[in-house]
Amino acid sequence: MGDERQFGEFVVVRRHERGHVAELVLDRPKAMNAVSSDMARAIGAACEALGGDRDVRAVVVTSSNERAFCVGADLKERNSFSDAELVRQRPVARAAYTGVLDLPMPTIAAVHGFALGGGFELALACDLIVADASAVVGLPEVSVGVIPGGGGTQLLPRRVGAARAAELIFSARRVEAEEAGRLSLVDQVVAAGQDRTEALALAARIAANSPVGLRAAKRALRLGHGLDLRAGLEVEDAAWRSVAFSGDRAEGVAAFNEKRAPRWPGE
Repeated sequence: MGDERQFGEFVVVRRHERGHVAELVLDRPKAMNAVSSDMARAIGAACEALGGDRDVRAVVVTSSNERAFCVGADLKERNSFSDAELVRQRPVARAAYTGVLDLPMPTIAAVHGFALGGGFELALACDLIVADASAVVGLPEVSVGVIPGGGGTQLLPRRVGAARAAELIFSARRVEAEEAGRLSLVDQVVAAGQDRTEALALAARIAANSPVGLRAAKRALRLGHGLDLRAGLEVEDAAWRSVAFSGDRAEGVAAFNEKRAPRWPGE
């Protein structure tokens, strides 16, 4: 294990010694990682720091609570807000979800137990979701008089299609791991207690690749999604041009021809 950095009271970032992998730990176990204003600020700050760290090639979002990844917004705190306070808090909450969504390197959520509402939206903001057999996911916001506000109405249909997303959001139902895997709500279902281990292993495999290539590939995937084919190919071409003359490209070709592992310069 490498170094650890605390963000506020409820978020820890761990740097793993090998593999250029960082772990963003949701660490409010007594509240099952319910996202309070303070926790939202900490998530945003942690993501800002990670996004600027050129040595990080992959990020895994994990939980310190054994029963939950994250149960969503802190409704006890929300219940105490006046209308004006709720309006002021909205940009703080949004910054947490967009912080994860905008990370420039590949991101993986390691999900066990409950990932509901904003908790599932944090996972959806990642590129990949590894869930263990205990996972229960869902967007139940309409059952308490609101809507998914951390990206759920936009990210879920991009995963599962408009009709399936509508059914899940309108019904507010919870989905257990096996069905979640079947519906592609999560990408991989693993044995109970193995979500973090498997997600970190996947992150290490990803992080063995070119950091320049990884960031450009993510940019092309994100920007090209939803465009018509020709426009998407222009996005891809721009991303290709950003890496074609990089040090990583030169090293990758040299390492291939010399039959050795690449030593990525990261530029």
